Amino acid sequence: MKRLVIGMTAHVDSGKTTLAEAMLYTSGAIRKLGRVDHGDAFLDTHSIEKSRGITVFAKQAVMELDSAVFTLLDTPGHVDFSAETERTFSVLDAAILVISGTDGIQSHTVTLWELLKRYNVPVFIFVNKTDISSYGKEYHLAELTRRLSGSVVDFSAEKSELDEAAATCSEYLMDEYLENGEISESSLAKAVMNRDIFPCLFGSALKIKGIDRLLDALVRYTEEPVRPESFGARVYKISSEDGTRLVHMKITGGTLKVKSVTECGREHSPEKADRIRVYSGSRFRTADEVPAGTVCAVEGLPSAYAGEGLGIERDTEKPFLEPVLSYRLICPDGADAYTVFSKIRQFGEEDPMLRISWNDRLKEIHVSLMGEIQLEVLKTLIAERCGLDVSFGEGRIAYKETIAGKVEGVGHYEPLRHYAEVHLIMEPLPRGSGLVFGREVSEDKLALNWQRLILTHLAEKQHLGVLTGSPITDMKITVAGGRAHLKHTEGGDFRQATYRAVRMGLMNAESVLLEPYYDIRLELPDECVGRAMSDLQRLGAEFSQPEKSGEMSVITAKAPIAAMRGYQTEVAGYTKGRGRAVFTFGGYCPCENAENVIADIGYDPETDLDNTADSVFCAHGAGFAVKWNEVPSYMHLPPVLQTERPADEPEMPVRRAAPKPSYDDKELMAIFERTYGKIDRDPRNAMYTEKKKENTEKEFVYKPKVQGDEYLLVDGYNIIYAWEELSPLAADDLDLARKTLIDAMCNYSGFTRCKLILVFDAYRVKGKYREVEEVNGISVIYTKEAETADMFIEKATHELAKKHRVRVATSDRLEQIIILGSGAYRMSASEFHDEVMNAEKEIREIIFGNNSSNTMK
Repeated sequence: MKRLVIGMTAHVDSGKTTLAEAMLYTSGAIRKLGRVDHGDAFLDTHSIEKSRGITVFAKQAVMELDSAVFTLLDTPGHVDFSAETERTFSVLDAAILVISGTDGIQSHTVTLWELLKRYNVPVFIFVNKTDISSYGKEYHLAELTRRLSGSVVDFSAEKSELDEAAATCSEYLMDEYLENGEISESSLAKAVMNRDIFPCLFGSALKIKGIDRLLDALVRYTEEPVRPESFGARVYKISSEDGTRLVHMKITGGTLKVKSVTECGREHSPEKADRIRVYSGSRFRTADEVPAGTVCAVEGLPSAYAGEGLGIERDTEKPFLEPVLSYRLICPDGADAYTVFSKIRQFGEEDPMLRISWNDRLKEIHVSLMGEIQLEVLKTLIAERCGLDVSFGEGRIAYKETIAGKVEGVGHYEPLRHYAEVHLIMEPLPRGSGLVFGREVSEDKLALNWQRLILTHLAEKQHLGVLTGSPITDMKITVAGGRAHLKHTEGGDFRQATYRAVRMGLMNAESVLLEPYYDIRLELPDECVGRAMSDLQRLGAEFSQPEKSGEMSVITAKAPIAAMRGYQTEVAGYTKGRGRAVFTFGGYCPCENAENVIADIGYDPETDLDNTADSVFCAHGAGFAVKWNEVPSYMHLPPVLQTERPADEPEMPVRRAAPKPSYDDKELMAIFERTYGKIDRDPRNAMYTEKKKENTEKEFVYKPKVQGDEYLLVDGYNIIYAWEELSPLAADDLDLARKTLIDAMCNYSGFTRCKLILVFDAYRVKGKYREVEEVNGISVIYTKEAETADMFIEKATHELAKKHRVRVATSDRLEQIIILGSGAYRMSASEFHDEVMNAEKEIREIIFGNNSSNTMK
């Protein structure tokens, strides 16, 4: 018995879900015939789908016939949910494309046809609603062959007519027809599965007409592909049900058993399939083992992502459709934006094309998606699953950036006890290529494991351009060089160096702003052609000369999405409903008014600390920052791209000497001012912590004069390794040393009444989001993945110093330099140690004094 996965797809309101309902009812899979408009369709299980009458989420149902088991996957028809549809296409063995008999081929129909072609999916065409259509079968066949493919064949015709039409579509079918006078079912099935012919059938799903013939065609004219014996699966969807994460996949080879272990996620970590569900509508059965050809949902596999290939399967290609609109999410009154972000980020994991991002510079949540209907659905989902009534700002076009020429990017990351240097070659690719990563460096110069790690870091992050902060695309980034340290290099070091190398290359390159375009097809009455051409010219479109197609004129064009918003409604208006505008996503092209867009967005790459282009070097135990444009003078490896120079000009060696071995405060101030500009306040107050005169009668305890709240930020591990009593403790038990420091900070904060933030560097720990603990009045922060304590303290100081007095306790020279620019006060580890010891001494004196007084009484 053959086992196939059949997808149902159509332009919205073509009757796709009604057809799926009729097929399930006719096959005996369901006993009651539901209706979309009644809200009881078998596959529309979510409350949003029932209320709106549209399919939002891909659902499956199992249908067993005499000699075949079909898993139907009903996909969304609305263009806003095309990403979910496209992901589902990657697991199909065949598809049924539903055409409305009353509306014919519509705008989204063409997009779906191209996607099916992209994923090489065999297609059966079903023309629905023929009972209420004024068009005949001949009209529909003519439109299908003209608009979609000349290989569309009427499979509802007599066998002789069917064979004659099919013979014209393929050379081997023609040979068989001429030799035998007919074509066998097996040959027709082979041609269907090879996409040499596309069967077309007619009927009415609502009236259950033509359904038997469609089911018969699926059984007779499909073949099960060869399934390999080794395990393979393709993940097409991530969902959540009652708090349980479900990984939806199709088994493409071998079998999947409960408790079996497979490598998944970008780190290829071994993970266990805890439970297997096989859904049919909203119901499911559990299975201990599922064979190839089965679509199932697996509990477990926490690292799996949509589009991933498991076992012998490769990952799905980059999606063709991309979100073109970006919105700012507005949180409810009193809600913390970052807390809201941590709650809703799960929606981005479930739908990779729903891009939910946190803008740390603006402290805002941004959402990129396909359209306004998807936005309304997202708002409803957030309310249902998170209990948050959010709103959205005005949408803007989702721009992208690329480069115009070849350039080298260098990133160096070398704070104390860390080391990595990365050289990347970045070059432009043709439009629509996306990002391509490669490596061209000998393993003798950089070990293979480090090269692979750099490629992982290139792929894991959405790199932003320097014009508007938009994602980059259409370029090849090649690992061309790098260096590691045998003792000090950690994985996180290459992450930092890689990110900085990409950013430095973009700063050196000539960047190009890209905006999304539509491919447009206008079908108009002859009297409206002049108006349409005038509009297209005004909107900045490139268009062809009109061509006749029956009684209508056809204009094809390409225009920016920003200019064409709402134009379909205009076409319907000035043609009095007789015209049709078909818009399909046409990729990204250079922006026509780039200067205005860049000025309106106002992005400054120099102030984007989360995407810095600067590098960090080290000299004699202390790190120091080097601006991106000065990095070539400090980098430890020679450049890969050699700039052309006159023949008589000698080659300049790469500067490898470290800066002066030590710094006094004047030199620190000079470094800071060259990097960040001159500061306005008294240099002595910036560079020194004022020493208080000792009182001969009683030892002075530091109690700062604070106007408003005083904040003290403490670099946890820096202090631990700098204090003599904690450093040996950390060598034996780092956790105990950390707890000891936390206890000391709680006492100090309670005595001095300052707001103390203790930051521990956890950038080597997996997890995208930092952790915050409140311990006896102080905040203990563990930084997120790829974020050092220095980076967090730098950003926190910049924000807090605007309204509060801020001190930072650390002996890191680089950090001290940055602190100066934010108006904060630096304090070395030894100075802070003296303050803490004095505070504890006075606490003991107070306690001892109270005990003595009680004893005397």
